[in-house]
Amino acid sequence: MKKVGSKKNNPFPLTIEELKKILNKQYAYSSDLSFTVYEHEEQKIAVFYIQFSVDEMKLENYLLETLLNTEEQLTNQLALKRVPLSDGGEYNNFESILDYLIQGHVFVYFETENSVLGYSIPNKIIRNLETTETESLVLGPKVAFTESLSTNINIIRYGLKSKDLVMEKHIIGRRDPREVRLIYVRSIANDTDINTFRQRIKALEVDFIDDTSVLTQYLEDNSTTVFPQFLITELPDRLIYNLSRGKIGVLSENSPNAIIAPSTFFSFFESTEDIYMRWNSASFIRILRFISFFISTLLTPLYVAAVTFHYEIVPTPVLITLGESRAAVPFPPIFEALFLELMIELLREAGARLPTKVGQTIGIVGGVVIGTAAVEAGITSNVLVIIVALSALASFTTPNYIMGTTARVIRFPMIIFAGLLGLIGIVFCTSILLIHLIKLTSLGRPYFSPVYPFRWKDFNKSLFRSKPDMQQKRFISYRPKDKYRFKKIKKGLKKDIDE
Repeated sequence: MKKVGSKKNNPFPLTIEELKKILNKQYAYSSDLSFTVYEHEEQKIAVFYIQFSVDEMKLENYLLETLLNTEEQLTNQLALKRVPLSDGGEYNNFESILDYLIQGHVFVYFETENSVLGYSIPNKIIRNLETTETESLVLGPKVAFTESLSTNINIIRYGLKSKDLVMEKHIIGRRDPREVRLIYVRSIANDTDINTFRQRIKALEVDFIDDTSVLTQYLEDNSTTVFPQFLITELPDRLIYNLSRGKIGVLSENSPNAIIAPSTFFSFFESTEDIYMRWNSASFIRILRFISFFISTLLTPLYVAAVTFHYEIVPTPVLITLGESRAAVPFPPIFEALFLELMIELLREAGARLPTKVGQTIGIVGGVVIGTAAVEAGITSNVLVIIVALSALASFTTPNYIMGTTARVIRFPMIIFAGLLGLIGIVFCTSILLIHLIKLTSLGRPYFSPVYPFRWKDFNKSLFRSKPDMQQKRFISYRPKDKYRFKKIKKGLKKDIDE
């Protein structure tokens, strides 16, 4: 049994009428407050709660039926023993009572008692487990998180059966209190990272937290950068994998996503499929993702720089083709490239916001029709259409949607500097980006690790995958308590069965 409040600030005992008057004053603009008075054994009992936020079947079958069928006069202690609900407690602080009311608590007050009884029986709206929407997979578990925190916690505990698994409970939000769970494996995660994350959550004072993606914007080290510093995932399997590597996770009530930290720049190019594939195939695909990121950000700017300033770097046969394709185009390459890139972004956003079937049609037909019409009208060259399409296609290979969006944002200043300064502008932008990435941190850890600070032993866990028997160590840049995942066993000599 829990007790909330103190004797010093206790306004009880009150009459039923006084209690009702106080509650009606607090909820003067809401008609959802249910306040019912029952007569039982010459005793008045008040039951109050917020309608639609409690499970009324449990309220009728377990609470009211037990109280009203008791043949003796009730007290708080007697009711706590008789009512078959585990989460019951005494409350004598009105601020706590009002907070718990909106969280799905039912309160019972026996007139002349020094406190009210409260039971948590929320009416939870739970969505069935479904496959992922934003993180498509071919191999591995495909179940996704839901908006129910209890369901998400059960999924994590089912997938990670460890006695060291810790789920710290925190409440965020002054006007809309929301439960948040800080999750880590106690014997692996670094204490400094845990304390840093816990301190940031406790120091956060906001009215509302709509989703974990909003929460990350308050907790990240640098809120002005375009690069995400915390990884957001809807895959329980990915969260479990990172917890076993020494990272920390955060789950929030009413959010189907989890936060993973600390994260590096290279974490956003990893996929859980890499675990289930053979190490050499997974390494090839991961390297392909990095190459695609650079193609997405640099290919169009390189075209603009070459056509505007640096004809000498283009082979002669290709230069003749470029000249023929641009002969009827009246605009400079920078405006031509910005026009096509903006058109691609408009088509992408239109396809994402429209219903699925209509969005796919708009994306395919719109791209083909508008691209062909632009070339025939002489607004752009056919070579640039191919280059922009290839850049857009390369951005889709990034497993993380936010990092893919980051590549799209970076591309526009790159094009502008390439059109103004040529290759010097591209080198300048790239240098600024590298300096920025080196300075960034995620939960106080270097964001560009293992490239800076350079740690060769971590390359096989970020840029590529080595053989499973060579991955006995965890990512040392996060400084986990237990550095070893397993101990390497020496293989014995192979012998024939007959020997």
